[in-house]
Amino acid sequence: MAAGNSDFDAILSTTLKNYVPKLADNVFTARPLFYALTNGQTIRRINGGAKIVVPIIYGTNSTAASYAGADTIDITAQTGISAAEYDWKQYAATVTITGIEEAKNNGEAAIIDLLEGKIMQTEETIIQNMNAMFWGDGTGNSGKDMNGLNKLVGTGLTVGGIDATDADNAWWRSTLTNQGGALTLAAMSTIYNTVSVGNDQPTIVITDQDEYEKYESLLQPNLRYTSADVADAGFQNLLFKGAPVTYDSDSDLDGKMFFLNTKYLRLVAHSETWFQPTPFVRPTNQDARYAQILCYGELTCSNRSRQGMLYGLTD
Repeated sequence: MAAGNSDFDAILSTTLKNYVPKLADNVFTARPLFYALTNGQTIRRINGGAKIVVPIIYGTNSTAASYAGADTIDITAQTGISAAEYDWKQYAATVTITGIEEAKNNGEAAIIDLLEGKIMQTEETIIQNMNAMFWGDGTGNSGKDMNGLNKLVGTGLTVGGIDATDADNAWWRSTLTNQGGALTLAAMSTIYNTVSVGNDQPTIVITDQDEYEKYESLLQPNLRYTSADVADAGFQNLLFKGAPVTYDSDSDLDGKMFFLNTKYLRLVAHSETWFQPTPFVRPTNQDARYAQILCYGELTCSNRSRQGMLYGLTD
């Protein structure tokens, strides 16, 4: 007979299920990248499919033209619409309660306190690991990691099944500039303008702390405006041409500055398995109970040409 409260499984499962929405919210408001990807828009949720398909428009319609009277109107079939395809990726974290912990925390209130402590530990781990994953290049853990911006915006040669090295796919390339020296306002202006078309401009600029402080030093004191929305979310920031500039501590950002248009960056989640808790189970050969928090999804991009990165920055 198991030690502890006979209602242990029901209390654990109910408490975990009720806490998971808060856990997911805490994860995605804990870092500026997560906040930028989810603030003002929802994560795209889909209920399945062999792959995640993201429509892409890369060309114009050549039949659009003025005409007069009975002129022939061009009916040429058009190309210029394609799709990027991304594989589903999986992410999990395990919450473990040992038999001795169960025995020491008998009673509903004590059980809930114990589980909340375990969830807080798991939450901090997910925040740290996902942050590193979303700044990476997707090759982590033998390629099992979800895409990161060092692939979607950085040096990824094939993204979404589209080979950016092919001359016909030049439209599927982000703007990468090797500064090879100190950050300058001129370099920032050039890459910002290059990835902008009209009012379709970068929505956030993220860099490391050193380059953030360098940017701050380049500004005159009376020009150090900030974004109220980003500041209200708890992140230090300055503005550059209207886009908030902030920083992250992840090592994959060292010497880099990303100019992101989050209109085209979307975190896609499986509608039935996104921060979905499993029931607690007790293995036959261990004095413990386990539950997993599962996520199926992928970070996708639908327009790489609206993304840019300065790299090779020195202090």
